[in-house]
Amino acid sequence: MSQPSERVSAPRRASLDALLHYAWDAESFTAGEAMPAVGLTRSTTIDALDELVERALIRELPNAREVGDYSKGRPARRFEFCADAGVVVGLDAGRAHVTTTIADLRGAVLAREHLMLDDDSISRRRAVMATAVDDALGVAGLERGDVIALCAGVPAPVDSEGVSPTHHDGFWQRMNPDLIDMFRAWVPLVRVENDASLAAVAEGSLGVARGCRDYVTLLAGERLGAGVVVDGRLLRGAHGGVGEMIAFDQVSGVEGAWGLGYRAAEWAREAIAAGEVPLEHPLVGIPPSEVTGRVVFELAASGDEFALTIVDRVGQMLARVTGVFASLLDPRMIVISGAVSAGIADVLVAARAGLSGALHVPPPELVASNLGGDVVSTGAVSAAIELARSGILALTPLERSLAV
Repeated sequence: MSQPSERVSAPRRASLDALLHYAWDAESFTAGEAMPAVGLTRSTTIDALDELVERALIRELPNAREVGDYSKGRPARRFEFCADAGVVVGLDAGRAHVTTTIADLRGAVLAREHLMLDDDSISRRRAVMATAVDDALGVAGLERGDVIALCAGVPAPVDSEGVSPTHHDGFWQRMNPDLIDMFRAWVPLVRVENDASLAAVAEGSLGVARGCRDYVTLLAGERLGAGVVVDGRLLRGAHGGVGEMIAFDQVSGVEGAWGLGYRAAEWAREAIAAGEVPLEHPLVGIPPSEVTGRVVFELAASGDEFALTIVDRVGQMLARVTGVFASLLDPRMIVISGAVSAGIADVLVAARAGLSGALHVPPPELVASNLGGDVVSTGAVSAAIELARSGILALTPLERSLAV
């Protein structure tokens, strides 16, 4: 398909942007329906519609007469956004796993694939990331040229340029081995973010924090990580360090950035090893590796007395973490996100009790996510769509022609 020149005047670019954003969220529409929403004249609206059709970003639908629905007078031209004009990729590049989600430009999932990482060397990690994306595209029946935007989430701080700061043992560099440059070699629009920040994006766009402008999302399974939204803005900091949890090494009752599931399993194993658990208890006698946070939380949900004592301790730890965020950032909500969120109802009860009267500001609402273990990949898809919306009109004809 031939592409129009990208050298457009600022007013025309503004009209294209306005109309594209309207179409992206609308069902089928007419020029008359779009005009009041975008604030353009009829002639400017029609010119912009025709150009967006030429760019294959919207399509013209058959009019009423062509589909057999007769009406008097000249039928209005109808249009719809081309959600299939390309795809986005959301990548959760965890330490030991990779989840890749392929979605259309409105977020409908076309494929979701999971891979395990057997080592975290830079060369191996880069190779696995590329393979993960290619495999997921293959499952969806797509190719690299179909991708408009990609967002990757990594367990490391990431600045606004997609770069992680130097870590004393190189961990952050291994987790984010220049993924921004690797993917920019073939993806038109690329964004790399901290994984907890993308969990916050998911919660704000699709999860329990929709409509909330001040919240913290905690990834809290094995390690604690926080995505912070204040006044509707996702915060990063100079080096991407907003939400890094090393400060909790110094907080009594927390002593580290270990997650809720990790602490539940650790404290249960310690009690068993110390002989503090009755011999007939179901956790006694099983291999320590099988004493997991999920098992402890499930026992607590069934009313197990020992598991409930562990859950209460975990809840008190969460209350301290929440209190620190509440006193520093004053969020309305703290969302416990990731796979651990499915089994922490009792932990939240204990944490809420621990917060009572402990703060000078109103305490934030403590809630569990409903987005499951794929929350980072889900947030990466949302971020990639946001990237596509803001950048697709600026792509060169060659870049766009690959995806239409």
